[in-house]
Amino acid sequence: MSEQAHSSSWPVLKRLLGYVKERKLGLVAAIIGMAGYAAVDTTFVYSIKPLIDEGLTGQDPAVLKWMPLFVIGIVFLRGICTFLSNYCMAWVGNHVVMSLQQQVFGKLMAMPVAFFDRHNTGTLLSKVTYDASQVSAAASSTLVTLVREGATVIGLLGLMFYHSWQLSLIFFAVGPVVGVLIAIISRRFRRISRGMQDAMGNITSSTEQMLKGHKEVLMFNGQRVEAGRFHGVSNRVRQQNMKMVAADAIGTPVVQVIASFALAVLLYVSTFDGVQDSLTPGTFTVIVTSMMMLMRPLKSLTQVNVSYQRGIAACQSLFGLLDSEGEQDQGSRPLTRARGQVEFDRVTFRYPTKDTPALKGVSFSLEPGKTIALVGRSGSGKSTIASLLTRFYDIDEGEIRLDGVNIQDYRLSDLRRQFALVSQHVHLFNDSIANNIAYAAEGEYSREQIIAVAKIAYADEFINKLERGYDTLIGENGASLSGGQRQRIAIARALLRNAPLLILDEATSALDTESERHIQAALDALRKDRTSLVIAHRLSTIENADEILVIDEGRIVERGDHHSLMASQGVYAQLRAIQFGDQ
Repeated sequence: MSEQAHSSSWPVLKRLLGYVKERKLGLVAAIIGMAGYAAVDTTFVYSIKPLIDEGLTGQDPAVLKWMPLFVIGIVFLRGICTFLSNYCMAWVGNHVVMSLQQQVFGKLMAMPVAFFDRHNTGTLLSKVTYDASQVSAAASSTLVTLVREGATVIGLLGLMFYHSWQLSLIFFAVGPVVGVLIAIISRRFRRISRGMQDAMGNITSSTEQMLKGHKEVLMFNGQRVEAGRFHGVSNRVRQQNMKMVAADAIGTPVVQVIASFALAVLLYVSTFDGVQDSLTPGTFTVIVTSMMMLMRPLKSLTQVNVSYQRGIAACQSLFGLLDSEGEQDQGSRPLTRARGQVEFDRVTFRYPTKDTPALKGVSFSLEPGKTIALVGRSGSGKSTIASLLTRFYDIDEGEIRLDGVNIQDYRLSDLRRQFALVSQHVHLFNDSIANNIAYAAEGEYSREQIIAVAKIAYADEFINKLERGYDTLIGENGASLSGGQRQRIAIARALLRNAPLLILDEATSALDTESERHIQAALDALRKDRTSLVIAHRLSTIENADEILVIDEGRIVERGDHHSLMASQGVYAQLRAIQFGDQ
């Protein structure tokens, strides 16, 4: 994006105002309150003329009698207008922020896995939290000040011109200077705000990294390292904040000094005989009071520029994410339930963040109801094959077919419904155990069905020992459960899904020997009627697979069943010797 596009806030503001359309009534009420506020202030200043020229001079004593009631009424109306404008604008602003947050959250869910490989979680969290709060400032308090103070300026200027257009022209000698100054400050604010967003993202990321790796920090005495890292990123935020404060602190007094020059010129011109003859004391007081009162909205407009520019910069960040390309689903072919035939045909794939291909010309076929096991050293490409099957990534060359059809031709949601995935990295949600087992399908299964699959997954025993059983809240990512217990819940979730294809990515890696024996028996029974792709670290768990593929550096270097591979004394036999040699 060009610097010119960055420097113009109107397209961003126009797009932000588009979110207000659904809340027109609240916006109209807020504008009425703002206009009323400005009208009340202008009316109060206007009342000075009759008070001085007629009331205090004795020409019309009645003015002094109704003035106290007038003052009380004016202040009361001012309070009503202030509440109406602030509340209604905040109501509109909070709805705008809610809509933006929901859109950003939905967009993040729709982004491909490759997007998250390129962006750290802290920065993305910062967009939903910090950036959204800055938008809230722009959409509520900032707009209240801009509209209300702008209306006040118009009202006071109109009053001045009504009483003496000659003296009022002095203000327009100052106006352009103030406008240029505000524009310069605005560009400075926006540049600083973009730096602030990056710095806040780093703070979130650094904090999240420490919290997730807290045990490692304690274990390796890394407190000083993490404290130093956090000091660096928090100091960056402090520097950006101080730059913002400095720009604001310089801008406000400069605007006031310029405005004071206009007031000084007005006072000087008023001493001329020709001008004095046309002015009454009341008129002169109204003009001077109006010009002095103009300093307050001018000051407010320069001060609100800080939060306004932060909000505009935050909007640019959020809109940039919303405009980014989401996960591509060009498939149109429906798929109710697959038979389970899988074919990899000369598949080559490179991760977006890597230079070396993760898979190089991989070809194999998996017949319905059969089991293929993938083995190999860490990083050889085993899990990549599973990720490509579910289209977490799209391949560079070759073709992957399900039931003879390219998987890219299927609707993405239909394709992924055919797979049940149990990974070594189990993710559970901060919800009940029952809802975690029936995740995203809570209403489709009865409690009896949930308990049945939990028993098969050997999870029912430990669940019943919990105080609330299946209704136990397990905390973020199942923090209250052991690794083996989390794995068993994930296996129960896969069993309940009853998908025709299973992907078991080291599914028993976190289980103790007794649990593994029960789970392995359950998985063996489950695989009889389903097509299974098993990624195994423990080679003892895949001896009964129909075919074993040995992957090394992205290529299939050996294939066959357990007995034939052991007989050939190749890579598979060497891996078993390494794993079992000392037992």
